[in-house]
Amino acid sequence: MDMKDTLNRLFVELFRDINNIEERQIRTGEFSNLTLNDMHVINAIGTGKAKNMSSVAKALNVTMGTLTIAVNGLVKKGFVDRVRSEEDRRVVLVSLTARGKKAYARHEKFHSEMIDAIVKQLSSEEKEILARSLDNLNEFFLSLK
Repeated sequence: MDMKDTLNRLFVELFRDINNIEERQIRTGEFSNLTLNDMHVINAIGTGKAKNMSSVAKALNVTMGTLTIAVNGLVKKGFVDRVRSEEDRRVVLVSLTARGKKAYARHEKFHSEMIDAIVKQLSSEEKEILARSLDNLNEFFLSLK
């Protein structure tokens, strides 16, 4: 098997496994009703100040309708608060509840542990090569948008 085939196999397997494992890690205990999609919305909202729906939709590259459906579910599940802006009542702001912030922290911990596992045995030079390679891959995906 040549290097191109090896890399292709690794990327396909990694993408599938990361998604499956990440969802299993999220869907335990008090977060058993969260989906990976829910977690992506929670992550896009973040733990800072409230964000308007359009900026969250843009960050996720989804329509406002798609985001509205996702946020409705997260509000019902108790992970997200939604309010109208005092300055402009047409603007809807979303923020994480305390429960949403806990889910966010758990997801961040998973990602931190994943990155630690990836780089633990790499030299500084290898880490730089990996970062450049992943940046190139990211640029490729961005060019397809």
